[in-house]
Amino acid sequence: MQVSELLDTDRISCNNPAASKKRVLEQLSQLIAESQPELSQIQVFDSLISRERLGSTGLGHGVAIPHGRVKNNDKTVAAVVKLQQGIDYDAVDNAPVDLFFALLVPENSTEEHLQILAQLAQMFSDSTFVAKLRASTDEQTLLETLQAWQPDEE
Repeated sequence: MQVSELLDTDRISCNNPAASKKRVLEQLSQLIAESQPELSQIQVFDSLISRERLGSTGLGHGVAIPHGRVKNNDKTVAAVVKLQQGIDYDAVDNAPVDLFFALLVPENSTEEHLQILAQLAQMFSDSTFVAKLRASTDEQTLLETLQAWQPDEE
């Protein structure tokens, strides 16, 4: 499964003004909950923040992949926020983070969860690709950039 299949423009926010870790997680939670009637924003936020308490999902180079599991949802869903300005997110390299790809998976979806996280890690380790995401000025362009990404065949 391509990670872009987990998104649509309704779950992408470009040039978002959020200025704190909590506010970004709230924004991501809202984007997901608005498209998933069986989930509440609080439920999504609690899942994402619980995972952050185990350790930051900031990968470095300005990218974070907040993720979590949730009951009452049978499909994997994602949301993307591109901030106007990077924020402190306790990333491994201590650099500000401005690109967030949130992933929410069903509670029992271990293998799929790991496969998607591996694909995201590969995607965000491509500095040229990340630069294209940062250059996206609207939700549609950002989605098209994600859709155009192809994983390396190993």
